Amino acid sequence: MQKILGYMRKAIQEFDLLQNGDRIAVGVSGGKDSLVLLKGLVLLKRFIGIDYEVIAITLDPCFNGREGDYSRVDGLCSELGVRYEIIRTNIAEIIFDIRKETNPCSLCARMRRGALHDAAKKAGCNKLALGHNFEDAVETFVMNLFNEGRLGCFAPKSYLSRKDITVIRPLVFAPEKTVRSAAVRNGLPVIKSLCPADGHTSREKTKQFLAERDKADRGFSYRLFTAMRKAGLDGWQYRDEI
Repeated sequence: MQKILGYMRKAIQEFDLLQNGDRIAVGVSGGKDSLVLLKGLVLLKRFIGIDYEVIAITLDPCFNGREGDYSRVDGLCSELGVRYEIIRTNIAEIIFDIRKETNPCSLCARMRRGALHDAAKKAGCNKLALGHNFEDAVETFVMNLFNEGRLGCFAPKSYLSRKDITVIRPLVFAPEKTVRSAAVRNGLPVIKSLCPADGHTSREKTKQFLAERDKADRGFSYRLFTAMRKAGLDGWQYRDEI
């Protein structure tokens, strides 16, 4: 986890993500990113010099009409000394059965975000931490550019005035391969997604495109990321340029 902690510490300092007294809800899907983020935040608290509290929240879409099994995540939270809540929803039913969405990801993401924001506020949290990594940021930038014809990305830190909560992404400097390695080396209980659209999304196509470009032109994704930062898109500007 040492590399992960280094990436997280850099993001926290660069984007001023944490302050004393923060109560942070970590959105835990059961995937590698959210589990590494959860453990990373718990470990960082021991030496980063910022006093904050962490709780974990899982939003269960209930794919195929069944409640997900998060017992191993519950066990991890017990080991880490973190309060854990599971919020059962009917998101999957709405998207796949009622609305029969052919491109479900956008609506699903909006519904999950809204429910997570509400759950975090109900738990008394002032911040919500999400596990987006380096590749997620570059992929989102590329998807916005080619799919929507606009320059933009999610922000590393954003205050939502309607919900009175700040969303933070402490893993944005961490490469996906480093996150994956940390999850394996630490034996984290990664849960495979049961989403029917998993592996067949626009993001998956974008991931493959970037992988091919990086293979043909080493450093392609990092140059895109640098361009985002130099342009100051959506709060990505360098700290000395703020």
